[in-house]
Amino acid sequence: MMKAIQRFGGALFTPAMLFAFAGVVVGLGTLFTTEAIMGPIAAADTTWTKAWTVVLDGGWTVFNQLPLLFAVALPIGLAKRQAGRCCLEAFVSYLTFNYFVSSMLSSWAPRLGVDFSASAGSAQGVATIAGIRTLDMGVAGALLVSGVVIVLHNRLFDTHLPEWLGVFSGSTFVYMVSFVAMLPLAGAVVLTWPKVQVGMHVFQQIILGAGSAGVGIFVFLERVLIPFGLHHLLYAPFYYDNVIVQGGIYAAWANALPRLAAAGQPLADLAPWASLTATGWSKLFGIPGIAAAFYATARPERRKRVLALLVPVTLTSILCGVTEPIEYTFLFVAPQLFVVHAALAACLSMAMNAFGVVGVFSGGLIEMSSLDFVPLAATHGQTYLVALAIGLCFSAVYFVVFRFLILRLDLRTPGRAGEGDVCLNTQDEYRDAHGMPRAQDGRRLGADGEKADVDREDAYALRLVELLGGAGNIEGITSCATRLRVDVRDPGRVAAGGAFVAAGARGAVCAGRAVQVIVGLNVTQVAERVERALGLDG
Repeated sequence: MMKAIQRFGGALFTPAMLFAFAGVVVGLGTLFTTEAIMGPIAAADTTWTKAWTVVLDGGWTVFNQLPLLFAVALPIGLAKRQAGRCCLEAFVSYLTFNYFVSSMLSSWAPRLGVDFSASAGSAQGVATIAGIRTLDMGVAGALLVSGVVIVLHNRLFDTHLPEWLGVFSGSTFVYMVSFVAMLPLAGAVVLTWPKVQVGMHVFQQIILGAGSAGVGIFVFLERVLIPFGLHHLLYAPFYYDNVIVQGGIYAAWANALPRLAAAGQPLADLAPWASLTATGWSKLFGIPGIAAAFYATARPERRKRVLALLVPVTLTSILCGVTEPIEYTFLFVAPQLFVVHAALAACLSMAMNAFGVVGVFSGGLIEMSSLDFVPLAATHGQTYLVALAIGLCFSAVYFVVFRFLILRLDLRTPGRAGEGDVCLNTQDEYRDAHGMPRAQDGRRLGADGEKADVDREDAYALRLVELLGGAGNIEGITSCATRLRVDVRDPGRVAAGGAFVAAGARGAVCAGRAVQVIVGLNVTQVAERVERALGLDG
């Protein structure tokens, strides 16, 4: 069960990876088309505004089509084979489902308590998806339909039909069955979802009424779930769906940017629903404090090497909001520090919220700049100066607390353990030490008789496969922001975390048959090469 949940959580992150660029485009477009900031050049009828409106409308693609993106993206992580074809099946089935819902509501909406004449995107629960007027189920509907299609695809795609029915095999057969399945599913949805929407409205009021305490609890849970790969499941419904605000926090904030940029009222009053995206403050201010503590507590003769290790992962956290590289640096050797980190992150977010610092702050500096600092600095710059002061104070708190605990408990953080604790050995050095042949002497797994590439990246992928117990031990592989998520048959055949570090990875976590290998921001390329090594690239 844990393995399935982890894979599902990783699959949810796939479309979210597009937000970094889309946020930059929307942020800049909003800035350059807001007359209150740019002056007369940004008036409605100027060539400047018309040109930037074209760019801005394109930037809205990701935010305006979130359900469709999630419906297509889920099979990438969960389809066991022919994921591309499963994406097509999910896309068509999702459209079919919405056509069924639309037709049912056109006939029976009054009896179901749905105002189908209301404008799309309103509080009445109606939306337009790919030109289809339907119930506003947000991402939940897309995940439901896509999940059903994935199950059918994994079971039926390879079904052998008589030769004279061969034209209906493969994706056509899956869609035929999905088409039939969508009818009762649509019927169940139109009967139950309006009641779910009422419950969600009540839940919204409870969460928003919790104030800073609710923000702190949310951020703490998000951090402590990271080692298990389940944090996506916590924040995805809030950020991308209708749980807190119509359309999800990200889309609602992006839509509200022009209004926020022109308004002088506090952001906490204008958009209180955005408070739960405070998970990024610890990435911006907490991680540097942790890195400074690691450097200060390292042995003097090793500090240069520790600094070389910490600088890139700290910058990754600050700029991109990806914290796994440095968090896993101490998670393996001092897990108690991770709990402290989660608690401090919660306190930091609560302090920000208490001082009225509200906005989309879940990513790194690049995302925050595009969706907050750049477009809103002219009217809300004072709020961000307050955030800077609070953040720097917490950087100092992080440093003092971590330094005290490391020294008091004599924790083996980087630079404090054995001679090789801050260096990454090459894979060939590891092979030599264990009496194994060099990578270039082996054969590529999954392709009999074919020599392995001498290219460094391919050799690295081959080494990861070996550490995971070999090709025969791997059932499936997907990727997250920085991690490979691998399903293995026998956990006992998986090497220890130190072996993965020696091969060039940041570490590995094994929870039953679910293994997470922390690779870094190039995880997509590494996953592709691992699949090639397994013979899955065709």
